[in-house]
Amino acid sequence: MSVLRLVPACVLLVGLLAISAQGADKIRVVTTTTDLKALTEAVGGGLVEVDALARGNQNPHDLEVRPSLMVQVRRADILVLNGLELDQWADVVVQGANNPKVIPGAPGRVDASAGILVLEVPTTRVDRSMGDVHPVGNPHYSLDPGLAPAVTANILEGLARVAPEYRAIFERNRAEFLGRLEPALRGWSATLAPYKGAPVVVSHAQWAYLLARFGLIQVGTIEERPGIPPTPGHLAKLIQLMKEDKVKVVLVEPWSDYKLAERVAQEAGARAVLLATGVGAVKGAETYLDAIDYNVKTLAQALR
Repeated sequence: MSVLRLVPACVLLVGLLAISAQGADKIRVVTTTTDLKALTEAVGGGLVEVDALARGNQNPHDLEVRPSLMVQVRRADILVLNGLELDQWADVVVQGANNPKVIPGAPGRVDASAGILVLEVPTTRVDRSMGDVHPVGNPHYSLDPGLAPAVTANILEGLARVAPEYRAIFERNRAEFLGRLEPALRGWSATLAPYKGAPVVVSHAQWAYLLARFGLIQVGTIEERPGIPPTPGHLAKLIQLMKEDKVKVVLVEPWSDYKLAERVAQEAGARAVLLATGVGAVKGAETYLDAIDYNVKTLAQALR
């Protein structure tokens, strides 16, 4: 091989090795949900490599624990949990992963819910007869963009514990993200302002934070109790209630029974609309801001 041909080949090899080294140097983060993945990437930027254990269109309450998930967590420097008992299955994954970096109390374990105002905290004792009621409150806080500053602050602190030398970069990345979030939040609030106080029905009790943020009122659920299919009697009462309250919209998750929600909505003179339960849950919700934007625009169109 001539020297002229050898030089470009060497340059290419050096470049590939440099890229490989950069990838190896990244902080390996695993999150339980796609929302947390997106928010971690916003804070970590090019310094992190992030994988989510659940897909955006999956029910995050009851994820099947597979060996592949344990392999992901075994390689992680940081595990970001939703908390509030949404992702308790992650404890089984951590046990199987045998990674001391992310066990309870370790620096690499991050509870993204720390310090947020939790909604729907039960005031009475909770038991299984009540269905899938969360004893510590509603865990779906990432659907409220107004809580993203608190969530990203928790993520930043977790990243800085593991890589304190990059704290300034993490802080800058977070500030840039919040700089895009703040005007978007003002726009979303303006879009839904005309519908403040509007009654809605939900398929599953997942939307409390989103509804509270924009002033919409949940008046009923298709599920008689969380996680338990409804009886015909419950549906009949719900349809009557919807007619009396002039409910226009039924909110449905990608993993819920859409056909049932559509039938209930039609009988009550309303519309069933599919919302994004997380980043990647529906087409057009590829980023965190996109997912919120999709939900706001879909709601506004249905309530119009």
